[in-house]
Amino acid sequence: MTSVADLMAYDEVLDRFDPVLGLEVHTELNTQTKMFCGCTTTFGAEQNTQTCPICLGLPGALPVVNAVGIESAIRIGLALNCEIAQWCRFARKNYFYPDMPKNFQTSQYDEPIAFNGWLDVLLDDGSVFRVEIERAHMEEDTGKSLHVGGSAGRIHGAEYSLLDYNRAGVPLIEIVTKPITGTGERAPEVARAYVSALRDLLRALNVSDVRMDQGSLRCDANVSLMTKDATEFGTRTETKNVNSLRSVERAVRFEMCRQGAILATGGSILQETRHYEEVSQSTRSGRIKETAEDYRYFPEPDLVPIAPSREWVEQLRATLPELPWERNNRLKADWNLSDEEFRDLVNAGALELIVATVDAGAPADEARSWWVAYLTQQANTRGVELAELPITPARLARVIVLIAEGKLTTTLARQVVDGVLAGEGEPDEIIAARGLAVVSDDSALLAAVDEALAEQPDIAEKIRSGKVAAAGAIVGAVMKKTKGQADAKRVRELILERCAEQ
Repeated sequence: MTSVADLMAYDEVLDRFDPVLGLEVHTELNTQTKMFCGCTTTFGAEQNTQTCPICLGLPGALPVVNAVGIESAIRIGLALNCEIAQWCRFARKNYFYPDMPKNFQTSQYDEPIAFNGWLDVLLDDGSVFRVEIERAHMEEDTGKSLHVGGSAGRIHGAEYSLLDYNRAGVPLIEIVTKPITGTGERAPEVARAYVSALRDLLRALNVSDVRMDQGSLRCDANVSLMTKDATEFGTRTETKNVNSLRSVERAVRFEMCRQGAILATGGSILQETRHYEEVSQSTRSGRIKETAEDYRYFPEPDLVPIAPSREWVEQLRATLPELPWERNNRLKADWNLSDEEFRDLVNAGALELIVATVDAGAPADEARSWWVAYLTQQANTRGVELAELPITPARLARVIVLIAEGKLTTTLARQVVDGVLAGEGEPDEIIAARGLAVVSDDSALLAAVDEALAEQPDIAEKIRSGKVAAAGAIVGAVMKKTKGQADAKRVRELILERCAEQ
């Protein structure tokens, strides 16, 4: 494995080379059944319980294409501004993996269903970078190997391996970019932003749950370097199955620094697949990268070609939802935010949380205030991402509604949120258990007001003489007596009424 000492400084890489990227993103579709058979696709089912002769590749079993899978592929292509093929077909991609029960993958080769598109990507500073899309094609996923006894689930050092074929045949769409050039120092950022934008798009289309942590969205990052005076791309490596946005960015940066160090000493880059290691934030060698000829593609004889009519394509285009960039422009206008303010929400990972909180019944201003202020502070204290906090938008919305109804003060609400973060249950349960409800009984409040006025007669006299600003001291005393459970506005009203009577 390459060590940090073997890397070239990032700034030096940029001085001497231009990076070229190619990103291949695989997304599992959320169809109820597999791509070519009727087996279910539920994640996390008991091993090898979602299989049949077709997805196990048994002799004589014939596949049938999943119609919803084709619809999803077309909708993805349309959303990526692609051309949709008038005629295309499946091919057999031949290679051996122990978790490929058929010893070939049913995929598409030179005739993808969608091609020649683009996706505009918003970068951290608000600028937009257009990523050209080469193709989006349909295929099936492989099974899963479980290596027992090794470190970090890897085959190296494992005592034995088990095979789970539940995932074999799950519908996949592979989205492949054209070579991405002109990124310079922002290459890692562009890679992360592209995968993030693609994830948001697929989520909006409701074609996948895009759970990178569960493998339903995976990125293969191709990286090469070319000298400043070169006219041809350098040799690329492909870092496989990177499963988080942060890791995509780090993997690209690491490969740039690793390749730069090799090229600077006169070495050559081996065209190979590599694997990203989360712990060391580095890549390690996998296997020599095959070419298309190695896969011996040929048309799949058991499946008929697909010829989507133009009428059907236009019908599917009409089903496209409000796309993420369209929604963002609308939200920015609705919330009266500047470009910079909106970008800060996106960069903080707060946008989707705010939207979900609003959808759960909270006003946008209140939802935004909670997520970007108190909850961001809590996330920073815990050292986690905002979305990783153990509070749902629905629970926060409930707290905000209780404040609006006068059943919680802001101070009490923070205690309720703290209880939710501590795993104590739902907001209403925490209020009952901790006794945090606002004291709304005027008689109880008046008793506390009278006691506070009696304890501070000089302040009471100032209020009676017209210096109403002095009421703040009495309000504070009453809040202390009620352990913060009084409505400060109502307390102030009662103080002024009491002083006016005397």
